[in-house]
Amino acid sequence: MKLLIKNGHVVDPANKIDDILDILIDANKISLVGKDIKASVDKTIDATKRIVMPGIIDMHVHLREPGREDKETIASGTLAALKGGITSVLAMPNTQIPIDCSQNLKLLKSIIKKTSHANVLIAAAITKARQGKELTEISQLKKEGILAITDDGASVDDERLMSEALKQAMKHKVLVICHCEDVSISKDGVINLGFISTRLGLRGVSCESEYRRVRRDIQLAEKLGASIHIAHVSCKESVEIIAKAKKKSLRLSAETAPHYFSFSEEDLLGYNTNMKVNPPLRSKEDVVEIKQGLKSGVIDVIASDHAPHTDNEKIIEFERAEFGAIGLETELAASITELVDQGILNWTQLVQKFTVNPAKILGIDRGTLGKGAIADIIIVDTEREWTVESKDFLSRSKNSPFIGRRLKGIVELTILNGKIAYNRC
Repeated sequence: MKLLIKNGHVVDPANKIDDILDILIDANKISLVGKDIKASVDKTIDATKRIVMPGIIDMHVHLREPGREDKETIASGTLAALKGGITSVLAMPNTQIPIDCSQNLKLLKSIIKKTSHANVLIAAAITKARQGKELTEISQLKKEGILAITDDGASVDDERLMSEALKQAMKHKVLVICHCEDVSISKDGVINLGFISTRLGLRGVSCESEYRRVRRDIQLAEKLGASIHIAHVSCKESVEIIAKAKKKSLRLSAETAPHYFSFSEEDLLGYNTNMKVNPPLRSKEDVVEIKQGLKSGVIDVIASDHAPHTDNEKIIEFERAEFGAIGLETELAASITELVDQGILNWTQLVQKFTVNPAKILGIDRGTLGKGAIADIIIVDTEREWTVESKDFLSRSKNSPFIGRRLKGIVELTILNGKIAYNRC
């Protein structure tokens, strides 16, 4: 099948393209990018006054299957992804059962093969059952197709074990993604430590619990010459530590999530459990520093940290509610609203953090519109404003902090492997 996208504003940082162009798609690949392309095709798509960009690669997604299909499934999560303009997701391993051995990995791969609507890449656990006591068989998991290891949701406290994990990952060319949380400091905390936690009478989590572990993991990686990726950066001190380390040319990358630059701890004054996330929403000063970290390039990637939970786990007392928020269907619009419209990032910089940067970090051949590339493409109406409503989510869970918020920018069309996989119209 041949598709021709006409007159779109094509933004492709991988090829330094920012221009009004046409794109010709033949089968599952990009055949030509240029002006006024004329070709016999099966379908022509008018993209006038629309942004045309590579499909988003979200490298931090919890799909919950196998084990918690009441929260999300591979099918529902990938449909939600396509609606949000995301064509590839990296699935986190904290499922029930965890992805910590060949048997469990094979089960997940079989579910993906049968039910996935988008590209699902896999991260396995660093330690068995994510308990921080014994390493998984990293070499075997790598042979069976994982791209990364992480105990996301939990940090590896044992320094010796983390060092060995970094050595194994380096040997077998697997990315290590670090959930940075020192639980000896954060234990029992539910929101950011400060005036708001005191006012609400809730136990606080200090920034120190995050940045101390960020510093430790970077130091371990530097000592070994290993590469690491810091997940969901939320505070000023972590940005400063990462910035300083990057000046040493370490193989270091970092991500943040839209809720960390869209909300502050003050948004918790209504006890909205959809805003209970880990790490917690920080101060207004931290929000400014996260945005500056994105602008300066210290933070390389925007990822959703999509974490679905049922109403029974969220619509309860704040202390008992689960941590986490969904984000696949709002991350692009939230980023346009908070970053592009506010002049923090231009379009090229934004697309870079959603596409070419995660592709490079994960080592995959996606995130580009170059000739011969796999045709994962999205078309975005950047001017359309919409209000986030829970009834519109395709995700099985509805725990979004953006419900009720007005956002700008909406995905009109998602093309996956050369085929139209989502069409809003």
